Amino acid sequence: MKIKGLRKKITRLEKRLRQGSQKLAELKRSLETAEAVKALSAARNSAARAAAALIAEAKKPAARKAKRKLNLSPERRAQLSAAMKARWAAKRAAEANAVQPSQQPAEGGHAAV
Repeated sequence: MKIKGLRKKITRLEKRLRQGSQKLAELKRSLETAEAVKALSAARNSAARAAAALIAEAKKPAARKAKRKLNLSPERRAQLSAAMKARWAAKRAAEANAVQPSQQPAEGGHAAV
């Protein structure tokens, strides 16, 4: 190989190595910034999770009191049962009366259009 060609090859190689070192430095910088961003994000997320856990803990309802059993006499229990049954029957009757007028056909025997 001629000397001129070798010198050209050497200069090209040196140029590539310089550019490679610059590129390597740039990649290292971007890696460091990406790692820093990831660390900050992880810290922020863990803080947010901790805050959410504290809020959820604060919002938990207190334990419910056990329902107290009513000490009713059989006569009072029958009286309450009859009153509830009468109320339910009245409610069913009111619903039945409310539904019937809308089901009747219009005057003249034709359906409403």
